[in-house]
Amino acid sequence: MASPPDAALTDYERLREENIRRNDAILASLRRKASELSAAIQSSSSSKRPKKQPPPPRATPIPVVLRRSLRTRGLPPSTSTSSSSAASPPAPESPPEAPCSTRLSSSLASAILAAASASPAAPPPVRDDGFDAGAELVLRPSHVRRVVPDRILSVRVLPLVDRTVVAAGNKLGNVGFWDVDGGAVAGADGVFEYLPHRGPVGAIVSHPATPQKIYSCCYEGEICLMDLEKENFNMIYLTDYPIFSLCQAPNSPSSLYLAEGNDLKLFDERMGKVSATWNLHDNRINSIDFHPENTYMLATSSTDGTACMWDLRNMKEKEPESLKVLEHGRSVQSAYFSPSGCMVATTSLDDTVRIFSVDDFGNSSIMKHNNKTGRWLSTFKAIWGWNDTDLFIGNMARAIDIILVDLNGSSLLAMNNARLESEHMTAIPGRFSAHPYKVGHLACASSGGKVFLWTRA
Repeated sequence: MASPPDAALTDYERLREENIRRNDAILASLRRKASELSAAIQSSSSSKRPKKQPPPPRATPIPVVLRRSLRTRGLPPSTSTSSSSAASPPAPESPPEAPCSTRLSSSLASAILAAASASPAAPPPVRDDGFDAGAELVLRPSHVRRVVPDRILSVRVLPLVDRTVVAAGNKLGNVGFWDVDGGAVAGADGVFEYLPHRGPVGAIVSHPATPQKIYSCCYEGEICLMDLEKENFNMIYLTDYPIFSLCQAPNSPSSLYLAEGNDLKLFDERMGKVSATWNLHDNRINSIDFHPENTYMLATSSTDGTACMWDLRNMKEKEPESLKVLEHGRSVQSAYFSPSGCMVATTSLDDTVRIFSVDDFGNSSIMKHNNKTGRWLSTFKAIWGWNDTDLFIGNMARAIDIILVDLNGSSLLAMNNARLESEHMTAIPGRFSAHPYKVGHLACASSGGKVFLWTRA
């Protein structure tokens, strides 16, 4: 009689076979339940599809309340007590009409027009070789004004023979005017504030032949003309690229040379369009300045670390060739000709102020100067005064350094001559402008919106 098949298996092998049969039964039961559940889900989803839920509504953003003093808002002093104001939360303030308007004040417009008509011959800027700035300039308490809010990027003393009007542009797009001689008539300390631009104001220019026309440019690609007769600002040029600097040709007030990024463009106001474009640098152009005598010669400075001399008569629109390239270690913030045109002074972030002889650029002098202003202050730009011997530049000690320059034949020397300090200079001066007709009227602007006017003692 034959033995059963499991007779030859050991106890361990029989236990293994029982475990396998039990696991197979469990898996078969799980597969059956899974198939039944899947069929039920498919039938329910096909019969009724759920509706898509709408997105939750967005929360209403809480408006940011800007706190501004009554003085800056152009309002009279309030008589309400502090307890009543603390009982209810402040409502969002609408911007003041006067500072944020492009409508000019009739008193400011009439004052500038009257001063412009007083000198129709447009005399050349005055020079005074014997003027001693270090000994004669003082800052009076009455010659300090907050012209615009926030950091000033450009300042200009208008070319008016018998009047002192300072224009300043800030990083918010404001352009302010300080009528120094007519403060009592104008009211509000002689300060008028407007908002013609959408971004930082890079330059303000006005030609001595047409002082009633005041141009300003901004980093948002705008050029505005202040129309004194219509008492408003007109946008005459708009581009998609930032405009960092602006300059007028000495012999043609309607020819505007603008630094649009790396390019230099000629905008003819009479034609209302750009008539020429030159790609001059590898990075943004920071300044444009014409030679006072040779009107075809100009100087540019750039963030690419160079300052270049150009001859407009020989500049080709494609790959223009410069007369001279002045290399610097870092970005060059400015390059300005001296009043006679014999020299050009540059200011660079490599902590130098360099002076070059135009007749021989190898004849130069280098002055060490701390030009690291940081990101919150306007960069330093050294300017010439009323002669070929004085350069003015701000410093981090809330003072003005006067650099003495001496060009004698083949020898060019520069040295720190004096420092202008005053207890009324409460901020670091970054940008400067000298009155073209009043020797000893030097305006400097700070990153807090203040303008300081130094005058003769």
